[in-house]
Amino acid sequence: MTIAVHQHAQELLDQGYTLIEGITSDEEAAEALRPFGELIPQYDGELRYQVKAAPGFEDRRYSKSTNTILVHTEAPGWSPPPQYLALHCRVQATCGSGHTELADARAFLSGLDEADTMAVRERQIDWVGHNTAGTGTEGVRSPVVESTTDGREIIRFSYNLLTAGHYDPPVDAVPDPARLPLGRLGLELAERAAEFFREYKVSVLIPENAVLVWDNQRMLHARSEYRDARRHLTRYWLAQQI
Repeated sequence: MTIAVHQHAQELLDQGYTLIEGITSDEEAAEALRPFGELIPQYDGELRYQVKAAPGFEDRRYSKSTNTILVHTEAPGWSPPPQYLALHCRVQATCGSGHTELADARAFLSGLDEADTMAVRERQIDWVGHNTAGTGTEGVRSPVVESTTDGREIIRFSYNLLTAGHYDPPVDAVPDPARLPLGRLGLELAERAAEFFREYKVSVLIPENAVLVWDNQRMLHARSEYRDARRHLTRYWLAQQI
């Protein structure tokens, strides 16, 4: 392992994310990510997903809109979810927004009281296995914090699912709390997570020709609203732990 790769691997372990610069092509991105895990197919069955605004999603909190995307982990309905997520910036927004935002879910969970800690570790949630227009999986039934047989913990989270019952709801959705996955408990948990996120998040405006990588089984992430529809990132999922 080269010094640079070792540094990025250590940052992933220490802070949950790392930034790799000087990546100018899909091939270079795949090569830079190779030491961290195996690239795996995403919702549409492809190894690369283009994060770019497209017509038809203007009223949704979705990757192909320019709207704010709220706090979540990626693909919580997969078993297991991707270990790492990577975003390769091809064209960054010039409007000063479109930040990728990250915060450590472990720190959030450590601040919960005993009752809420038991809830996130014991209350089962049906995590749907597909996304808007995606293929996905059949889904998984799991608490927010899943303890694996090898002693690790997988954290699943979706503000949208807990508050609207859908991963990509309309921006003005007002659902019946009784029909939500955890009812009012889920609403309260989501609001606490959002409050924690606002206070402790790291906001990264990924430079063009750079790849931001983070631990998807540990870190919460979101995206700020932006106006420059030229913004274009390529997303990768990685399966294996370092």
